[in-house]
Amino acid sequence: MKEAKKRNPKIKLIGLPWAFPGWIGNGENWPYDYPDITAYYIVSWILGAKQYHDLDIDYIGIWNERAFSSKYIKLLRYTLDKHGLEQVRIIASDRLWEPISFVMMIDSELHGVVDVIGAHYPGTKTVQNAILTGKKLWSSEDYSTFNNDVGAGCWARILNQNYVNGNMTSTIAWNLVASYYEELPFGRCGLMTAQEPWSGHYKVESPIWITAHTTQFTQPGWSYLQVDGHLEGGGSFVALTDGLGNLTIIVETMSHNHSQCIRPPLPNFSVVPQRATFYLRGSFYMVETLQVWYSRLDFESGKSILFQQLHPVWRGRFSLDLNVDEVYTLTTLKTGWKCEFPEPPPPQPFPSNYRDDFNIRNPPFSEAPNFADQTGVFEYFVNASDPGDHVFTLRQVVVQRPITWVSDADQTISVIGNFKWVNMTVTCDIYIEKPRDGGVFIAGRVDNGGIYVRSTKGVFFWVFADGSYRVTGDLGKQLFAKVDAGIWRCHFDN
Repeated sequence: MKEAKKRNPKIKLIGLPWAFPGWIGNGENWPYDYPDITAYYIVSWILGAKQYHDLDIDYIGIWNERAFSSKYIKLLRYTLDKHGLEQVRIIASDRLWEPISFVMMIDSELHGVVDVIGAHYPGTKTVQNAILTGKKLWSSEDYSTFNNDVGAGCWARILNQNYVNGNMTSTIAWNLVASYYEELPFGRCGLMTAQEPWSGHYKVESPIWITAHTTQFTQPGWSYLQVDGHLEGGGSFVALTDGLGNLTIIVETMSHNHSQCIRPPLPNFSVVPQRATFYLRGSFYMVETLQVWYSRLDFESGKSILFQQLHPVWRGRFSLDLNVDEVYTLTTLKTGWKCEFPEPPPPQPFPSNYRDDFNIRNPPFSEAPNFADQTGVFEYFVNASDPGDHVFTLRQVVVQRPITWVSDADQTISVIGNFKWVNMTVTCDIYIEKPRDGGVFIAGRVDNGGIYVRSTKGVFFWVFADGSYRVTGDLGKQLFAKVDAGIWRCHFDN
């Protein structure tokens, strides 16, 4: 968020809980039994963002893709106001359009405290109740698609058609940068890819340049013009203004097979080459010229044109000969720029011989590099009481099961390495902190994580505090005690 603000101070910041600390639910997997505690936790996070990082959170959500509580939402608004956070707006409910829209229609108090109705993966459509509320409508999570050119087509289509078909004035991509092992769920479902910190390799994928067609020529606070944005030959256009005379028009002609998102299923439609003529009238009649930026996704040769500046068009009226799978931006703004960046280092597999003793006195981050925590949280820890070589460690720090978004594993697990490894040697110095019922495992050939972590398979070697051990082919499915251990040193040989 700090880095985003450096690049665009006008960007909006949103917080949305996916899970909650276990103490909020007092042992139950539910955040609404004690709504005052949950609201205080959320408000504390917002205040902490400002106090410790000088970040102003603009919007706050309820619970990602899970049930909402009207009582909690009202109490959250009260708690925000009580702490001087009247400017923080509430989004609900980051799931589907219903039942939140219907409940807002029959509950005037709830209607008064919800500022934005956010739906996930709406397929460019909304529902009548959502429109009748008169609230801002957002696609508050969308995209989530493999970031090849089809992913770029998906992104181009929904960025326009979420407004054209569904009156949504914001579309938020999940996720921004694919910086996790590609074999984990939703590999490369980010606008760009940076998944090799050990090599420094990254790739600016085509969805980045599709994004630029909109974000380089608009800002939060611009307004959509109310025009019928459907093109006769298929595709769409939107027009936005800052209210100060600037105008941006984005045109897309994405075909069905080249713009399918991961969800929901996309009904059939056709797009054909066409000539589209635009007339600038009213306050825009005096616009002298429009700058033109162009992209074409080429699925035959693979040589796509991405964010190329063309000759301007002149005032009053202009025509575009549109082919299939193209994006045009026409804008009064002259600040468009396709930035250049140095060639990144070449990709490299994860080092076949890797070791880490976690011996860092002032680490820049709390988590060690290359580990991807799937259940639990592993952080650097300085054990000042250790008399020997294990002062600096990696420690699993969550000791109470959280209120989970999906079914986390019953054991804590973090993955590291190369998913293609088959035969390997893993050596770890470990310390089991629970002398009676603690334990630890190391595993190879681990095949999954994320939302599927409970069904992860591999070769698991378990050691328990009582001296017993076991080898299993999976995470144990609740057969074993919860792992509470500090890791002193790890070494991998493939």
